[in-house]
Amino acid sequence: MSLKTLALTTLAACAALPATLSAQERAFRLGLITPPVHVWNEEARALGETLSEMSDGRLSVTTFPSGQLGSESAMLQQLQTGALDMAWLTTAEVTTRVPDMSALHAPFLVDDIADAAKVLRSEEAREILDRLPRATGTVGLCYAMTGMRQLMTKEPVESAEDLAGMRFRITPAPPIRSFFEMLGAAPAPMPLTQVYDGLANGQIDAIDMDHESIINFGYHDHVTHMLETNHHLFGMVALVSGRVWAQLSDEDKALLQDASQQHCDRTIDRFVAKEADKLETLKSVEGLTITEDVDPAFFGDVVERWDAVWAEQTPYVQRLRELVATF
Repeated sequence: MSLKTLALTTLAACAALPATLSAQERAFRLGLITPPVHVWNEEARALGETLSEMSDGRLSVTTFPSGQLGSESAMLQQLQTGALDMAWLTTAEVTTRVPDMSALHAPFLVDDIADAAKVLRSEEAREILDRLPRATGTVGLCYAMTGMRQLMTKEPVESAEDLAGMRFRITPAPPIRSFFEMLGAAPAPMPLTQVYDGLANGQIDAIDMDHESIINFGYHDHVTHMLETNHHLFGMVALVSGRVWAQLSDEDKALLQDASQQHCDRTIDRFVAKEADKLETLKSVEGLTITEDVDPAFFGDVVERWDAVWAEQTPYVQRLRELVATF
C-alpha cells in the first residue's frame, strides 16, 4: 500500500469515528426508592420506551425500584463514581450537598399543588440545577414531584402543641429536620422502605408524607389521623452521573435531556390532575380521620422562624417567596 493510499485510508477512518461514537448503544441503569406502582416508576419505565423510540433502539433504560441499589445517599455516591448511570431522587436528598435546593422545602411555600408545579418549572428552580455538577458530580436534567406533604399521626392533634415530642419520620434533609425541630417534634430520619414497619413496631409516632405514598404503602393501617396541611411541596430531580454524561455525544445528551423533560412534565401533570382524587380515596378509608384545610396559622410563627434561619444559607428562600407572590 502506498503512503498516499495509507493516508487516505487513515483519514477516512478518522472521519468515520465521530459517527461511530454517536451511534453507540447504551442501556442506562436508573435507580429509585419508590415502589413499582408509584408514578415515578411508571414514568421512568416510559422514559425508557421514549428514549428507545427517539434513538431507533440504541438507547434504553433499566429501572431499579424500591431502593434495590441502596438508599438515596448510596445512589448519589454511585452516581458520583459512575457506577450508576441515572437516578430519580427526592430534592430533599440533594439539599445535603446543595443548600440552595433547601428553598424548595420552605414550609408553606405554596398553597396547593398547582402552584408547586409552577415553582418546579420556574427559571429560579432551574438555576439551582446549575450547582449540581460541582457539588454532587451529577447533571440535573429536570424536576418532577410526588405531591404535597401532609401530617399523619397515631394520636389526634388539636393544636401545634400536640406535636411536641412526637417521633416524626422525616426524609433525612436539613431543611425538613429544621421545620420539625421548630415545632418541638422529634425528627426520626428513616428510609422510605422502613416506614411501614417503623409505624407497626412503635419506632415512630407520626409521618410527614404525600397522598401517593400513603395510598401505595397503606400507612393508614397504623396512623389514623391526618392533617391536610400541604406544608411542603415534595420535589424530585432527575439526575445523570457526570462521568456518564461526559461520555455521551452531543446528540445523545440532547435525546436524554428531551426524553427526561417529557416524563418529568408528565409526572408533574399527573400529580396535579390526581391530587384531589387521591384525597377523596383517603377520605373513603375506614378508620382514618382527616382534618382538612389546616392553614399556616395553626403552626404559629414557624414560617418566619424557618425563613430567618434558612435565608442566611441561601438567597433562594427569598427569591422563591417573591416568585410565589406573583402567582
